[in-house]
Parts: sequence; structure tokens; C-alpha cells
Amino acid sequence: MAFFRPTSFSSLQTLGKYPMFWPVPRRQQLFAVILHLLNRKHVKYFPFTTTSQSAMPVDPKATHMLSTKTRSKGRDGEEEKGRARGDTSSPHPFSLFSAGAAKRRSKKQEELLMISQKNGIRPPEKPLSVEEWEELRGEFKGITKFEDVMLEQMIKCNSSIDVAKSLLSMVAMRKGDIGYNLLVKYLALCVRQEQVAEIYDVYDIMKVRFKTLETGAYSLLIKGLSGSNRWREALLLLQDIKKVMTPSKGNYGDCIKGALNNQEINLACELYHEMLAKDLIPNLDTLQVFFDTGKRVEDNQLKSELLGILLYLRENQLYPGEALMQSIKLWFERVPGEKWEGHLTTIKNSGKCPVCNQNLETIHLSQEEYNALKEKIIKDVIQGPDTFRKTTPQELEEFQNFVENHPPYDIVIDGLNVANISNKGNQSQILLDVVFYLAQQNLRLLVLGRKHMLTGSHSWKRHIVAAMQKKADFFFAENVSEDDPFLLYATLHSGSHCKFLTRDLLRDHKACLPDNLTRHLFFKWQRGHQMVLSHYWSGKKIKFQPILTYDTVVQTTGDTWHIPYDEQLVERYSYEVPTKWLCLQRK
Repeated sequence: MAFFRPTSFSSLQTLGKYPMFWPVPRRQQLFAVILHLLNRKHVKYFPFTTTSQSAMPVDPKATHMLSTKTRSKGRDGEEEKGRARGDTSSPHPFSLFSAGAAKRRSKKQEELLMISQKNGIRPPEKPLSVEEWEELRGEFKGITKFEDVMLEQMIKCNSSIDVAKSLLSMVAMRKGDIGYNLLVKYLALCVRQEQVAEIYDVYDIMKVRFKTLETGAYSLLIKGLSGSNRWREALLLLQDIKKVMTPSKGNYGDCIKGALNNQEINLACELYHEMLAKDLIPNLDTLQVFFDTGKRVEDNQLKSELLGILLYLRENQLYPGEALMQSIKLWFERVPGEKWEGHLTTIKNSGKCPVCNQNLETIHLSQEEYNALKEKIIKDVIQGPDTFRKTTPQELEEFQNFVENHPPYDIVIDGLNVANISNKGNQSQILLDVVFYLAQQNLRLLVLGRKHMLTGSHSWKRHIVAAMQKKADFFFAENVSEDDPFLLYATLHSGSHCKFLTRDLLRDHKACLPDNLTRHLFFKWQRGHQMVLSHYWSGKKIKFQPILTYDTVVQTTGDTWHIPYDEQLVERYSYEVPTKWLCLQRK
């Protein structure tokens, strides 16, 4: 295979700041690896021997070097799990659907930080000799993988490449080899710092040393090469990945950046559409490179592609970050002869843009969309298999008959959810206050409850429940029943004017829907119909969060574009929407 063409090491240089010579029997030496030395005027060498576990000689008949495993084995056969990145969030104080989630951290990163803090491991600020590293390693005898933890810390602290090299020199001196895992970590540090010469060296070494690579190493090599003069070699790696699995959106994004940075616009567009065909959602920084290229290059195909990207954001209800938004703004303002002008703004609940006075699209569904959503929810959520785990077909049929025998409702209330809005006060009294407040507005109300609310208790006093039943219709389900399907059915059956009152985000039910389009319609309907009790003071004040009248999606009239975007450092839950907008108007 062309990928495994013979490689001469005469062009590579050494790793390691200190001389390391020792005899290695030729029958035990698979080859000698020569890496780069920081001080290029004083080149010194050390041989790397390989073990069957840490490095395998290349088989010329091998089909490719990608391993689809998610774990890698070290010298001793121990498996190391890959990292998972996650985060935690907190709701935005403004609205249930407003962006404002806190930055999240992965559990794995926290564990590593705890280990390093507990043991006091910090990377040195300058390279150490082999003897100095051995002395430092001896101070942390309780850590079985000192080199791995130290190199992880170097990546975290973005330490100097010199320091990392001196660590690897110590490992090579002690073990006679640098294992796969450490080499990949060193590559990660090189890629982070865009050390192109080092990336080339590691890449050429890996091609010869290892018959297979894991996806993590592949991704690092693609990322490192795509920003260099050897960017086309990243495309070869992408092709190798495609032979055994679907490349990641990051793999595609890096190759797209390499193509755009070299003004290979047709190639970049081909890769972009290829990843969309594989249902991969591009990273925002990939899309940003398209717009950044558009600012420098006048190309009709690229202009059409950029407008298509905006429509893609709309169709998939995606929101650019602040950096991408600024790139979009600058591109529009530089389109020759069109005189676009962009302003950042906040849209009030009226739905009218204060910059251009354009009314944004309504949050309400068309009748066709409403009917399609209603049919899907009844089929996939209400009558789906999950429903009958907590309610019976007989109870659901009883409720359907109940709703059909009553006039349409204006508001359907999740009784227990509302009653638990505050830990102060009696549950029945809280629900009574809310029901009376809404009944004063001449609204037809349906309250969904449970049968235990009728038994009489400190929380549910009979005379209070009886008073509520004079102001609203009640349906009491079995105590073990799931009431969300009832809530959705009654609201949808009553018509598009009907709202529902609950703090429940209904995420599980949204997940039951069969496709992205239906889920987007559900989310749009939910934001336009869900009432949330935001403030309750017993006997004093009841306040609901406002329901937006406009849809938060990219939208255009031809002479205007309105693009909702995420503010910098603000992360959103999936049920939240941005509150900031870019208004673009053609003068």
C-alpha cells in the first residue's frame, strides 16, 4: 500500500538532550528510531528497541494501519481507557428555555486533577537530566504510571516541548523503548503547540513502527498535518479511516480547513457535503473557516455554499457561537455591491427587531405542522410502549373518553408539579391559589392529579380539593401512573390555542419522537405553549414566565437576516435557546 512506502530515517533527527549509547543485539532490535533534538547544532542519538506489545513492525501486506479499538495496550498489556468529555450545567435565571448553562468538566479530567493535586505532581519549568527525572520519579513511588501522569500534566499546562523530550529521554534510557501511549501523548502536545517539524517526525516514525493506530492517534495526525504544507497527507489518512469506519466530524473539519487554507474550495465543499450525507453535524469552527475564506476570496460557488450553510443552521435549529457570528457579519458586510450592515441586538417578547423593525417568524405551528405533530405524539409518545409501563390501556382509554366528552380546554395543569413549586405552604393550598388565579381570567381549566389527593391528608385537605373542583375539571389517575402522556393528549386535543402548565421539560417524551424534524416541531410547539410558574408568594403574588411569540431560528426575508447566536462562554442545555441576535439588513 502506498501509505507504507519505505521511509528513510536519515532525514529525521534525535529526541533527547543527553547522549544515550548502549549496545543492542541486532536480532532483538526491530529498528532504530531517530527523533528530533531541540538543539539542532548538537545532535546526539539513542536507539529505540521495540516490544511485540508496544510497537509492531510494518507488514507490507497490511491493508491499513487503523485500529477501531477504543482502548490501547501499554508495555505490560494494561488497557487504558480513552477520555470522555462531558459537562454540567445550571439553568439560566431568565427563562426555562434561555441559554445560561455553566461550563462543564469531564469526570476523567477531574479525577486526573485530583490525582495530581493529591500527589503534588507539577511539570518542571525546564528540561531535566535523566538523573534528575529519576530522582523526581523516586519521590512518587506510589504512582504506577508516573510518566503518563506527568505527560498528561504537561499537556494540561502546555509545557515546553523541551521538557517533554527530556522526560521521554529518561523513559528511553530506563526501558530501552518509548511505548505507544507516551508517543501519542507527546504527539498531542506537539499538535496543541503546532510544532510542525515534531509532528512530521512522529508521523514518519509511527508509519514504520506501528502496523495499526487507534482513532485517537489518527485524529491527532490529521489535525496536525492539515495545518501544514503536508496537508494532503491528512486526506490519505481520512481515506484510510473510511475503509473501516465513519470518520468523525473533527476529522472532516480538519481536512476541510486544510483545503480552504490552501484555497481548494471545490475539495472543501465536497468534503463538507460528504460529511452531511453521513449525518455528521459540522463543528462551528469548521463553518467559521468557510466564512473566513469568503472574506478573502470572491467566488460565486463559495457564496452559494455560505448561504446554504445559513439555511442548514436554520433547518437543524443550530446556533452559531460569537466567533462564527462575527465571521458571518464581516462576510456579509464585505459582499461586493450588496451593502449589508450588521448590528447585535436583543429581541423583545413582541417579536419585532428593534434595529430593522422586522417582525420575526411566529412561534406557532401552521395547521399542517400542528396536525402532523399531533399525530406523531399520539402514536409515538402517548400510545408508545413506554406509556403502558406506568399506565394501563384501560386508563388511557378512560382519559381519552373524558377529554372528548368535555369542551376544549384553555390550560391543562400538572397538579402535583405545580403543588410542589414551593417547600413552604400546604400543597393543596398552593394548587388552589394557582387554579383560582387562572379561573379569574375566565379560562377553561383541566387539572391532572392522582387518586391519593382525594383521600384527605395534611397535604391534601378535602375541603380545598372540593373548592378547586368548582373552578376546574379534574382527572385523577392511578398513583403509579405517568401523567405526562395525559398532559400532552389533553393539550393537543383541545387545539392550538391550549397551553399547559408544568415545570417538567418533557425531554424523555421528546426523545421518543422518530426523527429530527418532528423533534424540532415538538420543541417549537413546547416553547410556544408551555407555561412555567416562576414566582409564588402565598396569598400575595403569582407570576408566570413569558411565552415567546417568535421562533428562535436563523431566518431571512431576502433583504434581512436574523441569526440567533450564543454569547461567548455561555453554554446551553438542549432545551434552551439564545437570547442574542445578529440583525443583517441590506441598505
